[in-house]
Amino acid sequence: MLRAPARTVSRLPARRIETCGVVRSRAGILAFGLLLVGGCTVGPDFRTPQTPPATSIVSTTPAATAGAPVPGGAAQRFTSGGEVRADWWRLFRSTALDALIEHALAESPNVAVASARLREAAENFTAETGARLYPRVDAIGGANRERISTAAFGNPNPSSNLFTLYNASINVSYSFDFSGAIWRALEGLEAQVEYQAFQFEAARLSLTANLVTAAISEASLRAQLAANESALATQEQLLGIVRQQMSLGGANRNDLLAQESQVAQTRILLAPLRKQLALARHQVALLAGLAPNNPELPAFTLASLHLPEDLPLSVPSDLVRQRPDIRAAESQWHQASARLGVATANLYPQLTLSASMGSQALAPGALFGTGSMVSSLAGSMLQPIFRGGELQARRRAAQAVFEQAEAQYRQTVLAAFQNVADSLQALDQDAHGLQSQARFAQVADESLQVAAEQYRVGAAGQLVLLNAQRQAQSAQVALAQARAARLADTAALFQALGGGWWNKADNALASPAAQSSRQATLLNVFREKQ
Repeated sequence: MLRAPARTVSRLPARRIETCGVVRSRAGILAFGLLLVGGCTVGPDFRTPQTPPATSIVSTTPAATAGAPVPGGAAQRFTSGGEVRADWWRLFRSTALDALIEHALAESPNVAVASARLREAAENFTAETGARLYPRVDAIGGANRERISTAAFGNPNPSSNLFTLYNASINVSYSFDFSGAIWRALEGLEAQVEYQAFQFEAARLSLTANLVTAAISEASLRAQLAANESALATQEQLLGIVRQQMSLGGANRNDLLAQESQVAQTRILLAPLRKQLALARHQVALLAGLAPNNPELPAFTLASLHLPEDLPLSVPSDLVRQRPDIRAAESQWHQASARLGVATANLYPQLTLSASMGSQALAPGALFGTGSMVSSLAGSMLQPIFRGGELQARRRAAQAVFEQAEAQYRQTVLAAFQNVADSLQALDQDAHGLQSQARFAQVADESLQVAAEQYRVGAAGQLVLLNAQRQAQSAQVALAQARAARLADTAALFQALGGGWWNKADNALASPAAQSSRQATLLNVFREKQ
């Protein structure tokens, strides 16, 4: 039985909160003194969720699927724990599809949007790291035109009370992170970078899977159209035989009208198929980042797409680390945990120190001269006392968001397991379906040949011939659909397994945010504080 990941994020440990709180006892005063020296970090410490205890996603997994003696009918073998290739689409062995996907990954607007969002999150993380982790140092210069009243000093002359004051100074300010609000905020921003990185990988995976599926759909429609056109050619040939027999008295007008009706019905099927084929090609062009009428857009057929025969199968513990949507949900859970820490830290004291050193003079040339130097040192302590329940309510809201993210993560894991199980079941049934369809198509074709010959010599009636034609036509269409279903469900399995993004050298998680020395220092220090 599959079990949801166990909860691994602590619920605001009371020990830590009491240490960081406002206390009134002697022990509390001592703890507060230690707090001023070293600081602490409140809120839950997020840990990677535990992997599911199950060893397989489905109760029984066949070693291989059934096979059929037709093109695309080879048996597919499953390898438990097998590695998923980053370029899994190359297993379909179509050079046209490979080139189209490479173009799509480079030109797709959706991938470009995901990439820009990742860069945005990384730069915001860098900006907030510099703004919150280090002191703020600013150089300030200015000139003030002022007028003061000198009447109180016995000087009623108004011309002497107007002057210009020039100043130049360096200001330094720093907020001490006693309760860990800054660390938790940066932790949440780091989780946001990871979330966007996994969203980027999810966008690439969705694009490649959709493009492969669209190419297969085009190939299937092309095969169905070819099957109906072939059936139409056979039916028109038989129509000629009926007309010949009618002229010789071997057939009547009803036989002729029945065969003409069969030909007309087949012709009716061609227009919708041609429409669907055109729309499918438009979809392929859109996914590839091309115009619908681009002359370089390749034409896909079932013969040009080869069925991958060796398929990997990830165990649950690997799947939860491979699926981009699961990792993105985990990052959102992590971000909610960090925000809960920030909301908790806002309940505790905040200390800010600032210092300024510079010069003031009545003339620009006198700046930095003797007697012009000025300086200041200030500190402020903020301890929320009464906010009408605002801070406590915000913390409870953050707790609710945290619980939502946890539930969403568990739901995402279950949905991922369902995707893999559905794909495996579909592949197994597809193989049996193709096996049956191949046999039916063979029998229907032989029956049509026999019926046509019997009708030609007068040994069978028109009804027998029409039934044989319908069966042969539907069998060929169904055979094309069955071949396409195996290809499409194979692509769906690779998508359900995560697409192998972790095996490519330039995966999105090797982002500037993860490579920055400043951020690496931040993360190391944060881990030491934990």
